[in-house]
Amino acid sequence: MRSSNHLIGLLNFLTFLLSIPILGGGIWLSSRANNTDCLKFLQWPLIVIGVSIMVVSLAGFAGACYRNTFLLWLYLFVMFFIIAALIGFIIFAYAVTDKGGGRRLINRSYSDYYLQDYSGWLKDRVASDSYWNKISSCVRDSKVCGKMGVTVNGVPETADMFYRRNLSPIQSGCCKAPTECGFTYNNETVWTSSGGVVSNTDCNLWSNDQSQLCYSCNSCKAGVLGSVKKSWRKVSVINIVILIILVIVYVIGCAAFRNNRRIDNDEPYGQARMTKSQPSHFHL
Repeated sequence: MRSSNHLIGLLNFLTFLLSIPILGGGIWLSSRANNTDCLKFLQWPLIVIGVSIMVVSLAGFAGACYRNTFLLWLYLFVMFFIIAALIGFIIFAYAVTDKGGGRRLINRSYSDYYLQDYSGWLKDRVASDSYWNKISSCVRDSKVCGKMGVTVNGVPETADMFYRRNLSPIQSGCCKAPTECGFTYNNETVWTSSGGVVSNTDCNLWSNDQSQLCYSCNSCKAGVLGSVKKSWRKVSVINIVILIILVIVYVIGCAAFRNNRRIDNDEPYGQARMTKSQPSHFHL
């Protein structure tokens, strides 16, 4: 009985430790949302799951320490739904970030981003006018474009140096003119139109006004989606590893809990057998 409680207590302590990277992933996404991604609703399910695992693990740990069968049962019951929620969340995160990505360019180290390469619920939400107004304001306030300037020995970088830079999706989509527009490079956020006719409507939306740039462009929306995809794929890999460990811990916990119940049920019977096996004393 004592060894089973020790095992369950150890497992609960392990799940408590596993909740830390899940919660940390949600907080990291939240900081990304405040800086560049600007999608502040996606990280909350992850934070809720991390906090739930932490609280439930503490309850299970207390149940193991104080041999409280109800707390142990509650831990296993709630943990089942938390694992199910984590599975659903991982599937959802992969589903909404499945399509899309940057298009590689000739003689460029960065990629260009196109809204039509993305599809699904997340794309429709980001592309909607009401929501995009909030996102574009967030991207503008993050000053990600204003931080793009680079100097070498006090001299601004040349066009060839800029073309060799690995830009983030938001920098590529929101801060520079789309490559197919054929604009002439002046600096990172100032481009001169060549006056040619192009089919990409973003070319007409581009502005050298530093408060406008390409924040109204579809390429900027695609850049935000590309940034979200990169962030979520990093977090999802960690979540999958943690999920596998949680499932293993949960299965072991169920076995230990069953063993606890069996010992509890067998104990009176064992005591009775011991009583019967004791020799009788006769008094003359």
